[in-house]
Amino acid sequence: MFPDLDADTLHHLTQGTPADAWRIIVDQVVGIASRPHSANNASSEVIGRDRKIGTFDRFLSTTSWDLWHSFGEAVQRTSDRLVQGWNAPYDAKAVLILDGLSLRELPWLLQGAKAHGFTLHGVSATASELPGDTNEFAQALGFGNRSQLQNNGGGSTNRLTPSRTECVSMPWRDCANLIDASPNWVFWHHWPDSKLHDESGAGQGLDTLTSDAAEQLTIPDFWQFVERLATGRRLVITSDHGYAATGLFHDATGEEAAFLKATFKNGRSVAGTVDPGPFIPPMAIPIHGPHGAHLLAVGQWKWRSQGGYPTLAHGGLSLLEVLSPYVELSR
Repeated sequence: MFPDLDADTLHHLTQGTPADAWRIIVDQVVGIASRPHSANNASSEVIGRDRKIGTFDRFLSTTSWDLWHSFGEAVQRTSDRLVQGWNAPYDAKAVLILDGLSLRELPWLLQGAKAHGFTLHGVSATASELPGDTNEFAQALGFGNRSQLQNNGGGSTNRLTPSRTECVSMPWRDCANLIDASPNWVFWHHWPDSKLHDESGAGQGLDTLTSDAAEQLTIPDFWQFVERLATGRRLVITSDHGYAATGLFHDATGEEAAFLKATFKNGRSVAGTVDPGPFIPPMAIPIHGPHGAHLLAVGQWKWRSQGGYPTLAHGGLSLLEVLSPYVELSR
């Protein structure tokens, strides 16, 4: 059933504790996603890596779906990791949140950091909030919403204080000009989520977003912006959530498809205590956490919906939706 998982890995996934299983899954997913590639082969590499990571998604949705109930405890949340780093004894620090950035974009960050002379202090993956949406992440950091950070409006009640805050969708060059001498910065940029939603309905959504990432994360303007943030500061680059390449998912049929369409429409989660249906393996899993009760679509399924199911989405339970890159560097 899982030909890409060797016997030793499968043994540890099934015989160890949930924490052990999640450590193995996250380590292997990061290892797959972080391998270098180039603009010439990025599209095929991303698709190939999605399929390799999809083996773990099938494991989690067909035989070991109970592991999802321990995800929020076994994998450190991005919000908690940021607060932990913020309280570390560094003189100055900065956080760059790239909205919707997934592990697919990790190679560009690692290759770019090396090429531009940054010191890399750590590379890992952390857990999004559940559901993996922008507002939930902002609230986990103590902000009312993402827009509160705009023009230093973050206030003094969030979990990353003292800091100067900004939230924009401006070109990187203009973003660099916003960075002043304030010792601590929290900068939230709308890319790539803005591009993701622009392309989510297109048949080539993943290919288009991959090409855009290859451009945006390699141009000098981006790295000059990163340099402004990292100079004299310990900088973390991360995201609020990843995204699912749902255009590559399998088509649900019959009663399963009818349930998914009726429950989720063209989304990946729904708030409230909602019937998860009678299906084994489950098509959806109820999650009760800091953001209340939600029902989340699980695994790599898509279904017909009004207006067409998006080819890029987030909010459900698949690994590239709920894992965020966490890169620590300095200049």
